[in-house]
Amino acid sequence: MTLMATEIDESGAAVARCLEENDFAALGERLRALDPLMVVTNARGSSDHCALYLKYALEIVVGLPCASVGPSIASLYRAPLKLSRALAVSISQSGRSPDIVAGQAAAKAGGALTLALVNDVASPLAQAAEALLPLRAGTEVSVAATKSVIAALAALAAMVAAWGQDEALAQAVQKLPHALAPPRAPRPQLVEAIAQAQSAFVLGRGSTFGVAAEAALKLKETCGLHAEAFSSAEVMHGPAEIVRPGFLVVGFPPRDEGAQGFAAALERFADLGARVIVVEAGGKDSSHVLGAADPGHPLLAPVTMIHRFYALCDASARALGRNPDLPRNLRKVTETR
Repeated sequence: MTLMATEIDESGAAVARCLEENDFAALGERLRALDPLMVVTNARGSSDHCALYLKYALEIVVGLPCASVGPSIASLYRAPLKLSRALAVSISQSGRSPDIVAGQAAAKAGGALTLALVNDVASPLAQAAEALLPLRAGTEVSVAATKSVIAALAALAAMVAAWGQDEALAQAVQKLPHALAPPRAPRPQLVEAIAQAQSAFVLGRGSTFGVAAEAALKLKETCGLHAEAFSSAEVMHGPAEIVRPGFLVVGFPPRDEGAQGFAAALERFADLGARVIVVEAGGKDSSHVLGAADPGHPLLAPVTMIHRFYALCDASARALGRNPDLPRNLRKVTETR
């Protein structure tokens, strides 16, 4: 059993700790009192995919614009930021990448309230933040981050629910650890589809776009597979031209108003001869469906979907003779400047 698989199995317990040890109600009250004009995010890699999830969740529930600021604006270009009455959210597993630390410092200097979601609470990022949400995921050894990402997604959902006083979302978040039981092994046909692919599109829309980006990254990290993430609303505007029979398309359908258009995009790719895999919350496994647990709320479906997809990545990497814990060209902590 790989370290990646072990850490995937620990995701439910990690989320339970994160929810138990953070006062989201107090944070929501603080944010409502602040009444920021906008939210900016500061992250890279998997953490930036969590930030993309936050963008859609926050804009849907709270109605507040949320945008990513490139960390290099502070670390490389040293440009001052004008962020009076803004909330700056930094997300990092290690809390030690110099550009993320610099980005948070620049946001604070520009007038923003700084909030950090960090697994390592002794890190520079955590120590310098004005507000802190410890992820409590525990030590994560595999290079491919899994349980820390899922803990961050859960924490962001809990924060949005508390901020927007969305009781239905808040109640569903509390039940999320039970939906993150160790995932069952994926069907051999799905593993074969990943292992045989030369390239892939990974599609999301709205709340699932962030986990589509995360899934594409994990296919690169664990399987050495070239994969690109697109919104289903954009993929037909040029990228679809490279699809040929047998081309792999992985879809993370939203469980909201975007579902119908998303399904139409997948049907179009199937008509073009693509091999389509659908990661479906509440779905049943089949030769083309990877079923994930139903978390009881549309905004939490991305969390259970990526949890199940991580297990597919682990199985596919092993089928390819690769060790997902130790990719050839990667390290656990990337210190970008």
